[in-house]
Amino acid sequence: MKEHTHPATVRVFIALAPPDEAKEELERALAPAYEAYPRMRWNRIEDWHVTLAFLGELPVGAVPPLRPRLAELARTHRPVRLSLRGGGHFDERVLWSGIGGELEELHVLAAEVRAVVKECGIGFADRPLRPHLTLARARRGDHRAAPEAAAGLDGFAGREWPARRLHLVGSNIGRGPGPIHYRDIESWPFGGGES
Repeated sequence: MKEHTHPATVRVFIALAPPDEAKEELERALAPAYEAYPRMRWNRIEDWHVTLAFLGELPVGAVPPLRPRLAELARTHRPVRLSLRGGGHFDERVLWSGIGGELEELHVLAAEVRAVVKECGIGFADRPLRPHLTLARARRGDHRAAPEAAAGLDGFAGREWPARRLHLVGSNIGRGPGPIHYRDIESWPFGGGES
């Protein structure tokens, strides 16, 4: 008989989330791709995010020490101004939208987030930041969908927006056959309590 019902690990990343108006602009620009490539595995618009640090599968007990440190980091930062622009693909399978705006500040924030993670004793694959927002994954064997959908975003330039909160996010990836779902474990407002 199992004594616990919660998983012993959680898949975690730290991210920024565009506001609804910015996501809706991009969603409208994607309308032709949604229609042309219905077999792609499209991420839900409410799950769109800009990852600063991907921590991977962590023991549940590794997460609580991150919370006060990330809260303090957010409190000392002003919101970074960003925009969604253009599109591209990784390995002909992953479709993404690019990020514009205060990219230098975004890289500084990501470096500080990653330093906090390391100071909490969490090891992770510290890959260089390539700012993007993942939109969809093509199914194996469909090599046209992501490049063609990305080409359809060439001229897209969305509004600028301030990233107002730092998000600690968990996902259910690998926990069943359905779509990936993300949930905020917690989020904190940037500089001066803006929300």
